[in-house]
Amino acid sequence: MFSFTVKYFGFLKFVPGLAIVFDAWLKIHTLITKPILLDWIDLIETRMLSLPNTTTHNHKYGGLQFDRYQTEIGHIHSNGLLDMLLTRKIKANLMQQGRILDHHSFKNTGWISFYIRTEGDVQYALELLQLGYERIGERE
Repeated sequence: MFSFTVKYFGFLKFVPGLAIVFDAWLKIHTLITKPILLDWIDLIETRMLSLPNTTTHNHKYGGLQFDRYQTEIGHIHSNGLLDMLLTRKIKANLMQQGRILDHHSFKNTGWISFYIRTEGDVQYALELLQLGYERIGERE
C-alpha cells in the first residue's frame, strides 16, 4: 500500500499538509492492524532521545524525525518504515547483507529504507540510527 502510494501518488507530497494527513491515516491503520508497532516506535524514540544533542519532531513528509544538531539522522513513518541517510559505502555494505532496501524515492544515493516488522527489527533499526548519529559526528 505504502509503496503503491509513493510510486503513483508521490507527487501529492508537495501539497501542503497532505503527507502529514497520509501519515496520520497510516498511524490509525497501524493502531488497528499492528498496535505493537507503535510501541516499538515509541521505544526507538525514547532510546534516540537518550543520545546527546538529539531531538525529534514531525518529518515534513510524515513520520517522526530524529535530528542531531538540527541535522536529520532519519525518520520513521507510522507504518514502521525507517528512512535515513548513510554514506554510499556503508549503504553498499548493508545492502550486501540483505536487510535494508534502497530508498523508495532516492535511488543511487546514500538513502536507505528499512521496515520494522518484528521485535527483532527494533534493535537493528537502533543500530542503523546509531550509524546515522555517528555519521553526523560531534560539533563543538
